[in-house]
Amino acid sequence: VQLQASGGGLVQPGGSLRLSCTASGFNLNSHSIGWFRQAPGKEREGISCISQSNDKTYYVDSVMGRFTVSRDNEKNTVYLQMKSLKFEDTAVYYCAASTRPLCTIFSWGYDNWGQGTQVTVSS
Repeated sequence: VQLQASGGGLVQPGGSLRLSCTASGFNLNSHSIGWFRQAPGKEREGISCISQSNDKTYYVDSVMGRFTVSRDNEKNTVYLQMKSLKFEDTAVYYCAASTRPLCTIFSWGYDNWGQGTQVTVSS
């Protein structure tokens, strides 16, 4: 069972990136998925999630209206579309999976974590 976040990179302020969360060994559509990030010198924070039971999504205020989480069940992938990126979005981004029917942005709710992907917003 392996989870992997990818799609990070270097982008200018105001730019966009789409992160992907892929899995081997299990179906993401039977899991709630959370997106987390950890900036240098800061604690990891949950920023968004999508529930297994009803695909309901949740966003923290700092990314609301700029980030969108979605699923592509055929590709067994969950995406985090990020727009209007800001300097403060610079971080390593992680996805995590849980069998809980409703998602959460708290780390304790997840038992499978992927390798992170670096997002750097810089001019």
